[in-house]
Amino acid sequence: MNDLIKLVEADNAQRRTNLPDFRSGDTVNVHVKIREGNKERIQVFTGTVIQRRNPNTNGETFTVRKVSNGIGVERIFPALSPNVDKVEIVRMGKVRRARLFYLRGRQGKAARVKERKAKVTQVVAA
Repeated sequence: MNDLIKLVEADNAQRRTNLPDFRSGDTVNVHVKIREGNKERIQVFTGTVIQRRNPNTNGETFTVRKVSNGIGVERIFPALSPNVDKVEIVRMGKVRRARLFYLRGRQGKAARVKERKAKVTQVVAA
């Protein structure tokens, strides 16, 4: 029984490598597989990551929030789900906390997150 669990965890660890290194406050495009009848298509859900739960475990999930037609929409994605095709980082956010639930009560400009500058490493040729 324990060997079976280790086998599944090893398989999931390989699948986890395709996720980029994103954190709360980042704006991401989540490509989700949608099945309608016997057809399958990919739908993009773009929004701000407001939390990541249980990072680096098999039960890891992340919550993405967007405002669509004036209504806030949140989706929780399991990181290891086969329905999550890929995750692209659109913009990196500069926040000081891990859970951004305060964004639920904000609208318009108050709901914006400042952009974080990516650290640039210099390569010096010898």
